[in-house]
Amino acid sequence: MRSRQYDPDLTPPWKRPAPVPELPAEPGLVVEEATTGFCGAVIRWEKSAQGLTVTLEDRFGKHRVFPMTERGFLLEGRVVTLVRPPAAPGAPQGPGRTASGSIAVPGARARVARAGRLYVEGRHDAELVERVWGDDLRIEGVVVEYLEGVDDLPEIVHAFSPGPGARLGVLVDHLVPGSKESRIAAQVTGEHVLVTGHPFVDVWQAVKPSSLGIEAWPAVPLGQDWKTGVCRALGWPENTGAAWRRVLGAVRSYKDLEPELLGRVEELIDFVLAG
Repeated sequence: MRSRQYDPDLTPPWKRPAPVPELPAEPGLVVEEATTGFCGAVIRWEKSAQGLTVTLEDRFGKHRVFPMTERGFLLEGRVVTLVRPPAAPGAPQGPGRTASGSIAVPGARARVARAGRLYVEGRHDAELVERVWGDDLRIEGVVVEYLEGVDDLPEIVHAFSPGPGARLGVLVDHLVPGSKESRIAAQVTGEHVLVTGHPFVDVWQAVKPSSLGIEAWPAVPLGQDWKTGVCRALGWPENTGAAWRRVLGAVRSYKDLEPELLGRVEELIDFVLAG
């Protein structure tokens, strides 16, 4: 015999939770996010690796992105679930786009990996490149690996043995004139090796502050760990792993990244593919 305690069919109607209304996330709809209390108008909804998300804009113009989870929002004090709006009748179905803005190729299989490689400085850099360019790189067969710093780059390049058909592209953090990174880059750059980079202290800064709902990345005093200083200045828990997940989660497409990173990554991809 089935237990009455665990059989939902035997729960009296007056004890069953009321269904939560589903509301299409139409632009202009004003809702409050239930957990944070952030109130704003819907700007857009998007599909990401984590599921559907919605971007809200408050009355000061600040944007924040939230997952469209069940019971996640309040409308005039009532709990609602935001859902994907229906397509407008007769709306043209244009080609889909990847997160990098390229035309998506439905059903395309990953190509066998090329001999050429794209190296980035750290794990966060690799995850960010995967988030935005991953679909494109798989179709082209370009593998991304990370260096864990640039000090060993000359040895890595030597072991890789770049040449025709096996080009090596390297993305470096804080690549500015006179820096240690620039001196190392000069040692290995050649016909089949391209080292380029962005001016940011860390790849976190390549994410637009507006995408995270902050005014700007804080200035961290010299001598202090940059990521820890950012967490302190923004009032985030001093857990850099959790903070990075928050930063990465705000990136849905190339539009959430600064041009200084976008141009450099596209340049490296083109370089590797040209080989």
